[in-house]
Order: sequence, then structure tokens, then C-alpha cells
Amino acid sequence: MIKYTAIIFTAMMFFASCTEVEHEQTEMEYQTQTIDQAVAVMHATDGNSVEGTVLFTQTEQGVRVEANISGLDADSMHGFHIHEYGDCRASDGTSAGGHFNPEEAEHGGPDDDMRHVGDLGNLQSDADGNATAEFVDPQLQLSGMTSILGRGVIIHAGEDDLVSQPTGDAGGRLSCGVIGVANMDI
Repeated sequence: MIKYTAIIFTAMMFFASCTEVEHEQTEMEYQTQTIDQAVAVMHATDGNSVEGTVLFTQTEQGVRVEANISGLDADSMHGFHIHEYGDCRASDGTSAGGHFNPEEAEHGGPDDDMRHVGDLGNLQSDADGNATAEFVDPQLQLSGMTSILGRGVIIHAGEDDLVSQPTGDAGGRLSCGVIGVANMDI
């Protein structure tokens, strides 16, 4: 009986160690997985109707940003930024914090060499209050120390003047979204 118990115990330990090795391999694969696409689903802040999506796709040149937004004032410009927190709990969007600025740079425009990583410039709405934008931003990344994953996207009430410190004087927050890993099957 003791002999069979030892054999059963040895077999159980073997299978347990195999399962642990498989779990560690799966965990390592997950940690080294590259993220090729992320999305922010934009939700209106209290009293506003601005919504849509912002898709982020990693390219060799940086991250391609594709925004499709509705509910803006007709023919207007709106500051468009990545903010430090992916937190849209506050009804006015302020829980998303300030612009994502890991290098502690001055605020600027998307074409400036020195700027907040999160400074994406402005969205221009059409006569129906819709805005689309598509561009590649070389400062954005979906992995690494300056990853935008888990950060917030904010669309502001006014135009970003691309100069005023520290925010571009773009006004209140009309819409907030959290940047998450995109479902590549959609």
C-alpha cells in the first residue's frame, strides 16, 4: 500500500509541475505579446453628446490614429489629446488627469519636435458635427515605457491653440474614452 501511495504521489507531483511549466510559458507569452491595435470608445461627458471611436494601429513609422466622432458643433475645431489616466469616472472627464507627458515636455502641436506625447492637435468637424481624422504619429507607441495603452482620450470643447501652457487652452471635456486592446476580429 505504501508503494502505491508513493507512485501516486510521484505521478501527481509530475503532473503538477507540468501544469506549472505550461502556466509559466503562457504567462511569458502574454507578457511578450505585441499589441498591434488598440481602441478608445468615446463616451459623452455630462451634458454633451460627443461620441465615436478612435482606433490606434502600430506601424513601423509610429501609431496610425483613426478618429470617427459625432455630436460636435458644426464647423468647429476641438482639442484632441491622450491623457495620463484611462479613467472616465468623473462626469466631466477630469478623472483622466492631464495630458500624457512622460518626458515632461512643454505643450505643443502634433508636428512639434518637443511636445507632450499626448498632444494630437485638433479635430475639425463638418457641417453635420462629424469629425474624422487619420494620421500617423511617430511619438505614440502601443508598448514600452511610453505606451498609450490604458490611457484616456479626451475631446475638448474648444480649439487647442497649440501654444498655451500647459494645455493649449482647449476648454472643457466633451468626451472621454479609455485606450484598450482592440479585438482584431472586428
